[in-house]
Amino acid sequence: DHPPIYSKQYPASYKDQDIKFQETQKLLERGQIEESTSPWSSPIVLVKKKDKTMRFCIDYRRLNAVTIKDAFPLPRIDEIFDQLPDAVYYTKFDFKSGYFQVPLSKEDRPKTAFSTRDNHYQFTVLPQGITNGPATFQRVINHILGPARWQYALAYIDDIIIYSKTFEEHLSHLNDICTILKNARFRLNPDKCEIARTQTDYLGHNIKHGEIRPSPTNINGLLNTRLPQTPDEACKFVKAAEYYRKFIPKFSQIAEPLRKFVPTTRTQQKKGQKTIITLTNDEIKAFEQLKKFLTTDLVLRIPNNRFPFKVQTDASDEGIGAVLLQIYPEGDRPIAYLSKKFTQAQRKWSPMEQECYAFICALDKWNNYLNGIKFIWETDHKALTQLNQKAQINKRCERWRLKILEYDYKVKYIPGLTNSMPDYLSRSPVDDAEEDPDEISFSTSKSTQTDSDFINYHSPIVTAVQTRAMKLRNEVINYTEDSTKLISDSLNTSIEENRIIPFSMEQLGQAQQNDNYAKHILNNIKNYKNYTVKDNILMRRSNPPVPYVPQGDLRRTILHIYHDTAANGAHFGRNKTLHKIKQRYFWPSMYKDINNYIKSC
Repeated sequence: DHPPIYSKQYPASYKDQDIKFQETQKLLERGQIEESTSPWSSPIVLVKKKDKTMRFCIDYRRLNAVTIKDAFPLPRIDEIFDQLPDAVYYTKFDFKSGYFQVPLSKEDRPKTAFSTRDNHYQFTVLPQGITNGPATFQRVINHILGPARWQYALAYIDDIIIYSKTFEEHLSHLNDICTILKNARFRLNPDKCEIARTQTDYLGHNIKHGEIRPSPTNINGLLNTRLPQTPDEACKFVKAAEYYRKFIPKFSQIAEPLRKFVPTTRTQQKKGQKTIITLTNDEIKAFEQLKKFLTTDLVLRIPNNRFPFKVQTDASDEGIGAVLLQIYPEGDRPIAYLSKKFTQAQRKWSPMEQECYAFICALDKWNNYLNGIKFIWETDHKALTQLNQKAQINKRCERWRLKILEYDYKVKYIPGLTNSMPDYLSRSPVDDAEEDPDEISFSTSKSTQTDSDFINYHSPIVTAVQTRAMKLRNEVINYTEDSTKLISDSLNTSIEENRIIPFSMEQLGQAQQNDNYAKHILNNIKNYKNYTVKDNILMRRSNPPVPYVPQGDLRRTILHIYHDTAANGAHFGRNKTLHKIKQRYFWPSMYKDINNYIKSC
């Protein structure tokens, strides 16, 4: 019942006006928008993509502010995980432009209106950026899955997982869900679907043989942090751990060997920033023991939607740090940690840009938890409290601001002394820096944007799909019809391993011996805390450790195997390919090499 809100269009260059015209024509041709006489209007924004082209988005902030929130519940994540331990086989489905597959009622279409210099339009399908989008999409998916929900299929917004105890059951369940989605005319994104796996990552957790553990990527930021190298670093670690002391048995006793590094005077504090230290065995034991507590279920928790989420972020000269928490009655419980180094270019950014980047990285990493819910963002950089209130003069921060419009968060300033864990993580960063930081690709798009691959919309519910999942099912069913044995040993092996071994460890070891970079590290291994040696192979410290791959043929072989071959899910996108390779190998320029390889594909 709110009076219509009309927002003027943002000023745009002739080139940008041309982009707006082209994108609206695509939307018109696909039937996703129609001409409008609505008194409502929200402004168009163009966000630069990494290939220098523009992404077409709508800024729905003013509309969202007056929208009555849809109370339809998202599934509780802890209840989802309660259903999975008995399963052995898992399939994950990802929707292709999921929101655009949901029709918009005629009475609601005028509220989505926007203008170009040529015309006035409104959406016929659910646009991204609408505050009730996640709840609406969840309602549609729940209705489509019907009785299968909580039996062998679950969905958290657009992330569907199918789970079964036996392979025979899984084929039947796959058949049911594929039929349901086909009848509902839903399209899937084959590049992001995983079929009949015995191990998978879902909602930030790794699931394998009945065990559900935090995904290594969620605890790597703390688990693999280096030993403190100065009294100041040791002090910051103690302060960070102390934030969760009520959950750590005998905290004072465990932390005692490190207490001597906590300064009592300003002179000691300044001296502690420069003095290089070597920890004693007792101090190392205390450090490792506290890390273990902070990354196990004594402190770490599986997400529970009953309690509010909170994100804490910080940035230093070295990198960024962030913690995802939930606010329990007994105190804040961490869910995941993030730690990432800066590139040389990022080190030159302003403090505002670095601090904002920390939040952007946190949203990207924890999108599954934060999309569609209210949460708190705590930062010790006061200027960021105004980030979403007005357009930013800084172009990089403005691009980031536009990326987070759909999130429902409240930003809160906290003093640096109480932001201890993100501060520590930012000063001992673990994950390698990423290139193209402006263009982080969110797991779920955070704005209304066009999709050049999307076909015309004709269904009363959603648009049609035929995916790799259906093809796999048909191939396996055909096989079983001609065989007295449901699955052969080779098929079992293929499903469990789901990869090709590109070379032997002996070949890798020989290549390392011929590589100057590897030889230098091997000869000075004590100076390289991020590396270790196992069976004469140089390994990158991670969980688990992975081998360093020298330049040359071995890297090219890995890129070919993990991007081009069907056994590994041929032609995955950049992020998926990077994730698959990082689980097994490492080299410093992985991100750049994978990106270039996929571009040339």
